Amino acid sequence: MTERSGQAGDGTGGSVPATPVCYRHPDRETYVRCSRCDRPICPECMREASVGHQCPECVNEGRRSVRPARTAFGGGAAGRQGYVTKVLIALNVLVMLLSIASDRGGDAAAGGSGFGGLMGGGTPLTQWGGMLGYASYVNFGPAHGIAAGEWYRLVTAMFLHYGLIHLLLNMWALWVLGRTLEAVLGPLRFLALYLIAGLGGNVAVYLFSAPNSTAVGASTAIFGLFAAIFVIMRRLGRDTSAIVPILVINLIFTFTVPGISIAGHLGGLVTGAVMALILAYAPRMRRTLFQAAGGAIVVVALLGLVLVRTGMLTGG
Repeated sequence: MTERSGQAGDGTGGSVPATPVCYRHPDRETYVRCSRCDRPICPECMREASVGHQCPECVNEGRRSVRPARTAFGGGAAGRQGYVTKVLIALNVLVMLLSIASDRGGDAAAGGSGFGGLMGGGTPLTQWGGMLGYASYVNFGPAHGIAAGEWYRLVTAMFLHYGLIHLLLNMWALWVLGRTLEAVLGPLRFLALYLIAGLGGNVAVYLFSAPNSTAVGASTAIFGLFAAIFVIMRRLGRDTSAIVPILVINLIFTFTVPGISIAGHLGGLVTGAVMALILAYAPRMRRTLFQAAGGAIVVVALLGLVLVRTGMLTGG
């Protein structure tokens, strides 16, 4: 004989199966099941899948098992949004506003020296954070500069500018070059390229410029991006004919316009090219390790040059 359940009958002697309910919401009846784990799910718990619907737990598990999209050079696909480029521009603009606010005389925005006043003048903030090798601001005053221990200038100088024109030119270049490079390199690699190129340019200023001269600007990093985009596009097999004329024009300006730091631009250009070669030609099997080690070697070499120059200036 067939065993019967103890549930109420349906009038024919058979049992009535229980109505399925959502495993996450027991008070909701449903006839839809997760296509992956076969558990019943209500409309609130349904997640669209390639076939049918899935429950939230199966969707999360699937996301963990899928490798995130990477660029050709190992970077994250989030670089396509240009977040790092936008943050860098915002940071430069913020520092410019602080620089103007620190100058009660008002020549930070439009006056002062430098290319007929269009490039703006120095402010207390540029005096504090600009590139300076070794000098006294007043006669017989305390020495300032990198040789006096103010190493922070190697970084702060790349976020300071002499006036609005100076800022706008650099930010336009960063907007054009940055988004392209960030998209192909990924956010972290692009940020490393930018900062190391800027550092290389400022180290070159320290090495080859008069110790009492000052320099500021993101152009050290920008010239690194010019070199990098040429190297990266060549590595991807893309046309670089539009890049070369722009780079040549910028180099002509570097050598002909008074007040521009030749050492800073060329130093950023060379450092950016070296970093781009490391990022673009790293072996695929150990790409991240090679890129990180290569970047670290470049930074250590730059800091070593700073130590040598400091010893020359201080006699240490």
